Amino acid sequence: MSSEQREGSQETTTTVEGNGTIGGNNSHSTVTATLRATSTMVSCQRLRLNPNNEHRPDSYEDLQLDFPNSVYSSLEKYLPPNMLVSNRDEKIKFMTDIMLRHLPHGERSRAQRHRDYRQKIISNYQPLHRELYTLVPTVCFVPSFLKAINESTEESFRNIISEPSPGVFVFDMLQPTFCEMMLSEIDNFERWVGETKFRIMRPNTMNKYGAVLDDFGLDTMLDKLMEGFIRPISKVFFSDVGGASLDSHHGFVVEYGKDRDVDLGFHVDDSEVTLNVCLGNQFVGGELFFRGTRCEKHVNTATKADEIFDYDHIPGQAVLHRGRHRHGARATTSGHRVNMLLWCRSSVFRELKTHHKEFSSWCGECFCEKRDEKVRSIDALRKKLFKARQTQA
Repeated sequence: MSSEQREGSQETTTTVEGNGTIGGNNSHSTVTATLRATSTMVSCQRLRLNPNNEHRPDSYEDLQLDFPNSVYSSLEKYLPPNMLVSNRDEKIKFMTDIMLRHLPHGERSRAQRHRDYRQKIISNYQPLHRELYTLVPTVCFVPSFLKAINESTEESFRNIISEPSPGVFVFDMLQPTFCEMMLSEIDNFERWVGETKFRIMRPNTMNKYGAVLDDFGLDTMLDKLMEGFIRPISKVFFSDVGGASLDSHHGFVVEYGKDRDVDLGFHVDDSEVTLNVCLGNQFVGGELFFRGTRCEKHVNTATKADEIFDYDHIPGQAVLHRGRHRHGARATTSGHRVNMLLWCRSSVFRELKTHHKEFSSWCGECFCEKRDEKVRSIDALRKKLFKARQTQA
């Protein structure tokens, strides 16, 4: 590995697990812990081992619950058959009892503190552009993107999406006016933080600047963005990492330039699928560099020549990639760059992943190991057959 890759690999070991835990949405870990408890009896009933994918879950968005609303919708598919036909209140009690039993007390306390923190912001911060807080597709997205989503076929997606490097998908997404409104909303939020001296949680352990969009009221909008627009694409291109079952997110903005973060070290994201969209402003540098997709076991292995790819940011243009695709950002040498990111997660995929040891469908190193093992097996069989023929002769 080059010195850059060695440094990045060392950094990865300290950031992979922590990335996004500060200010993050931990509903995926709640569901994962719950699914692991499927053998536990609650009210003399068990959760299903496999989800009922034909069942349409109730909506819980209008309720204030003990856990994130999206957790209940995801977990409902695992309820036993007789519970699926129960009323919503009974299902809520059943699922809450299970989660309270298996979620560590410390995690419950942390989740409650975060809910209190978020509520304090929402109660005091006055949005500048309230129209941002409800997703209006024609205001947000360019026509070509909307057309592809409405048709929702692999062909329609490939008509607007390029894949300049395996697993890295690029497409025009956001309207310039939407980008401008987002930038001014972020400036307004940062101004409020400065005036009130409110101490906010930053997006993750690697960025000292930026803000968690969910924390100041954009969580519902980002849920709709993930469910209605990113999940359909991910279902086609990232089915091997739970792209069809994305059920929670962590949305945030990062800022680079003078008096902001300068660059971002080599790392992987705490997501199954990551959406990264540049909002502006004028800047030089800041290229994203990609270095191949790896599972946790192989995250620090060397980069192959065909895995090297650099991407130049364009305002309004989106980059979509697996969270385990190793990447970083070069220095923004002048100007000010702001990017919006959505880490999309699948609690179901994370649970299933614990039962597998190799991931050759998406990990570059697992793929090579499986290929090499196949070659060795064929070679061993060939030698065995050759030896048998010699013995017969």
